[in-house]
Amino acid sequence: MKDSRQPPEVVLVTGAAGKTGRAVIGGLVANGVAVRAFVRNPQQRLAVELLGADQVVEGDLLDGEAVIAAVGGAHSIYHICPNVNPDETDIGRRVITAAREAGVERFALHSVLHPQTEAMPHHWAKLRVEELLLESGLPFTILQPAPYMQNILGQWERIARQGIYSVPYALSSRIAMVDLEDVAAVAVRILSEPHHAGATYELCGPDQLDQIEIATLLGRHLGTTVRAETLPLEVWSRSANCSPGSYPFETLVSMFRYYERHGMAGSSGVLEWLLDRPPTGLADFLEKQSGRAAHS
Repeated sequence: MKDSRQPPEVVLVTGAAGKTGRAVIGGLVANGVAVRAFVRNPQQRLAVELLGADQVVEGDLLDGEAVIAAVGGAHSIYHICPNVNPDETDIGRRVITAAREAGVERFALHSVLHPQTEAMPHHWAKLRVEELLLESGLPFTILQPAPYMQNILGQWERIARQGIYSVPYALSSRIAMVDLEDVAAVAVRILSEPHHAGATYELCGPDQLDQIEIATLLGRHLGTTVRAETLPLEVWSRSANCSPGSYPFETLVSMFRYYERHGMAGSSGVLEWLLDRPPTGLADFLEKQSGRAAHS
């Protein structure tokens, strides 16, 4: 029986203010887990405090001293690197090294579906971090989620008003997706149960749709016609504030081209086992969003 006077076990969440970090923090807090959030600036501090993070550390993930300070005293780490970061491998190395030196008992890495695809540089960088973790001696679990269904919500207003769903790649691209809330539920589980040590889990929902099929589902949900269109890269780069020639631009364009050639396949079986229920499909995800909008 645990001594109730002992301090609570703290989970450090890096990249805490991003979409994934916020979802994971929300899930942990809802399950009574003490969270330490690592953020970059005071604006992000407020966001994670509102979610219920017990502790907040501000700093740069490339600052070794800041990372060591954030890791100290944490029982577990859920490591999320900021999206499409050119320093992902170096950041991963710093966090893993600090975790090993601090004697962290659990290290969960937020990776990506199919990190072994060298043609997508940000996937390949995550594979290098996975390799560092495999060789670290730390008890680890790696999650490899598909692209999020939540990404569609960024253009929801245009879809609803104009009946246009746009993507910067071929409409024939067939891509597995996952509900981020399902991913967060798995994150909570693997940080709460010891038998996930040493595991690598692919996390995919049940649908692997092309972009026309997604538009059809959107239209059915909205009760109108939604047309899918391929967005020219120059238009996408302006809307995404992503400058041609930059690492994010070149990396994401490589991903779009990969999608066009090969799609992004995945199975929902592992996620169903981890959730103890069927994973959320796109139609159910859209219904869930509508229910929230109706009550907001």
